[in-house]
Amino acid sequence: MAASEQQPQLGTTRVSSSSSTGSGRLVTPFWKEKYERDARRYWDIFYKRHEDKFFKDRHYLDKEWGKYFEGQVGENMVVLEVGCGAGNTIFPLLSTYPDIFAHACDFSPRAVSLVKKHKDFRPDRINAFVCDITSEQLTENMEPSSADIVTMIFVLSAVAPDKMPLVLQNLRSVLKPGGRVLFRDYAFGDLAQERLMSKGQQISENFYVRGDGTRAYYFSNEYLVDLFSKCGFTLEEICVHNKQVENRSLDLVMNRIERSTRNYMFIVYAFQYYKFEFSEHCVHSKKYSFVNSFFAQVPENFIIVYLRNWIQATFSLNSVGPNGQHDLHACKGKEDKLAADSAKKKNSSEEIDLSEDFCNMFETSHNLDEVQIIGMKAKGHDFKIKVLTKEYQHTCKLTGLMLWESAQLMCGLLAENPSIVAGKRVLELGCGSAGICSMVAASFAQFVVATDGDTESLDLLRKNISSNLEPNLLDRIMIRKLFWGDKDDVRAVRELCGNDTSFDCIIGTDVTYNPDAILPLFKTARELISEKANEDSRAAFILSYIQRRVDENSILSNALAQGFRLVDKWINGVHDGNGIISSWFSGNDVCSAYRNTTLSILYFEF
Repeated sequence: MAASEQQPQLGTTRVSSSSSTGSGRLVTPFWKEKYERDARRYWDIFYKRHEDKFFKDRHYLDKEWGKYFEGQVGENMVVLEVGCGAGNTIFPLLSTYPDIFAHACDFSPRAVSLVKKHKDFRPDRINAFVCDITSEQLTENMEPSSADIVTMIFVLSAVAPDKMPLVLQNLRSVLKPGGRVLFRDYAFGDLAQERLMSKGQQISENFYVRGDGTRAYYFSNEYLVDLFSKCGFTLEEICVHNKQVENRSLDLVMNRIERSTRNYMFIVYAFQYYKFEFSEHCVHSKKYSFVNSFFAQVPENFIIVYLRNWIQATFSLNSVGPNGQHDLHACKGKEDKLAADSAKKKNSSEEIDLSEDFCNMFETSHNLDEVQIIGMKAKGHDFKIKVLTKEYQHTCKLTGLMLWESAQLMCGLLAENPSIVAGKRVLELGCGSAGICSMVAASFAQFVVATDGDTESLDLLRKNISSNLEPNLLDRIMIRKLFWGDKDDVRAVRELCGNDTSFDCIIGTDVTYNPDAILPLFKTARELISEKANEDSRAAFILSYIQRRVDENSILSNALAQGFRLVDKWINGVHDGNGIISSWFSGNDVCSAYRNTTLSILYFEF
């Protein structure tokens, strides 16, 4: 049903987000280690892309922590900003408190360079230096026990949890006795955490890799206090708030629970309209070309709310309780008072830290400037393909921008066995930007239609095809957008075959990783596959894949429901008999290159 056919009563609609309670699919140990090893590189790329335009200048520091920056008469206060980035904290701070001397460190050389190039940078007031606070001593760039205040604003969350104690011990070495750490960071239950979890970008408990390769940890109050207490810090202020946000123009009320600390509340809320087209089993966003389960039930004119849960705290380097523990319950009276004070200050002009690009940081993102050329050889073919490398497999929302093993396997089999597609009308579903199967098929087929639901992948596909195929083969291959379940897309592709015919062979490589996409995949294939059988062959639907979140039974049940019959299968390199698929490997060594990969092939007829 189209969204416009059923309008909700907005005055009674409530939209909310629950906290994260499930467990996401963890990245592999290889990628966990790589994201740790290359963390500096990812942040350097971040500042190369955004320079000083991503984070807003933090002018709220005086309002939030002003009393800590007011030094004694005749004293010059020393502040250390850890993870200074492009200087969005230190420059507003020095503008408000001209007598402060600031040390500013970041482990991104590009970020420190941005600080030094800032129009307000003065070497006599700012000591900016590169430092990996998990492994390099701060005392190499500043005097021990010299800082009155350390600010940590959205910094500790970028550090692996097992290295957080090392960071705090490093801070202790440069803090004066009684010095303070002013802390603000992401809190558990944030919507970004839920979305990262659903996308399989979880590294460990509450720790995720984001869309640009940087990482984020989501703190609970208990974890944060325990962490600092065990490292010799005393909690001074922390609290939790509830807030109700009302969009008066639409009479839409959202109840929220935000986690913040000290005496103020922090939340980013972004209201944005999304228009959706509904087919029976698929949702297509006009703004994005991917299906996001979070939006799947949101009809036209509903509002999407991004809930930002931030946590803020003040810790002092003083004596601590027994075993370095701090009792959260002991602060209950203080929390109640701070919450009451905060309630009096609520207003709609609360400052936030991030630019409008904030949500893109948590989406899976990409940068086509990082496309690389890789070689791909198959019998009679030598392709030079522009793709994103596999290091982006956990962070790029457009999986079609990468070349996957299943496509390489199928490409090799098609090159060795032209009869699979010879003289046939061939359709490739979800071909991505590489298109190697379609390009091989074009050498033997009557014609080939290469499709994908993402326009950026299709743009790169056009470049790859035009640079790899001879002019006479370019006439045999067509490129079309096909979003599974979109009736207009399906109709446009079917018309390429003529009114009375459809496709004799449909190929899909690594298109079965999303559970929500399996049914639309088979429904789309059913709409486009030829029903006209002859004595020699029937129309075939061939799937090549690595099993991820979707098991074989789920694929087979959806296939059967749409009228497809499984004729042969090759599961993880194992075949029970001498069937169709086994014959494809006869007399060649295509299989040898994938012995250590859990690849499977399913052969359906309709």
